[in-house]
Amino acid sequence: MRRVLSSLPEPLKASLRRARQFVAAIPYRGTGRWCPVCRTPSRRFNTFGIVPRADALCMHCGALERHRLAWLFLVQRTDLFDGRPKRMLHVAPESAFEPRLRKALGDGYVTADLSPGRARVAMDIENIQMPDASFDVIFCSHVLEHVNDDRRGMREFRRVLKPGGWAILLVPITVDATFEDPTVTDPAERLRLFGQDDHVRRYGPDYVDRLREAGFAVTTTRISDLASPQEAERMGLTPAAGEIHLCTIKP
Repeated sequence: MRRVLSSLPEPLKASLRRARQFVAAIPYRGTGRWCPVCRTPSRRFNTFGIVPRADALCMHCGALERHRLAWLFLVQRTDLFDGRPKRMLHVAPESAFEPRLRKALGDGYVTADLSPGRARVAMDIENIQMPDASFDVIFCSHVLEHVNDDRRGMREFRRVLKPGGWAILLVPITVDATFEDPTVTDPAERLRLFGQDDHVRRYGPDYVDRLREAGFAVTTTRISDLASPQEAERMGLTPAAGEIHLCTIKP
């Protein structure tokens, strides 16, 4: 059955995912929570995560805490939806975002993933096969913790970003200082050390220093900058949502 499903055309698979999501969301209908991504109220958000987090998953669109915060930032603090033509690179596109961004940006919206067939282009962010200054906007969330040479990936993002453009490069911040050990390749040991068997490091607040070393100016936005405590509770913006790191090219 899995082989049959995997062989289906992507539009059909997307329709099946939407149908499954519609049915799964029925028990969550109600008020008390509101998702800024799909703009749909819910009785509550669902529990989600390797370490289960309450109030995490919107059952209508699949947005997690970090997605809801990022979308709020995109709407409130950027020019992404001003109607002007833009070329956007979206790495490992989230299912909650992709159809909405494609509708807003049209042909200028370029999705990318390391695995062929999962996005518009196959891309290794350590070696982006695009000319300099190719994109007005780059969005990459929770990818760099999987990348062996994350600093090279950051420099590549800086290279393909246009002057005057901006990038949002998000990672989980889970320790006081970034910790990595490239000799660790065993999945079980990676799970123990880095929190997930396909992670190669844990990031601390010094992640921002790496972005700056790559040539970015970085501005950090927190939940309290975008929503009141009451609004944050209604949107399920718990500390698991993290922070937004907006990157622009240093003058």
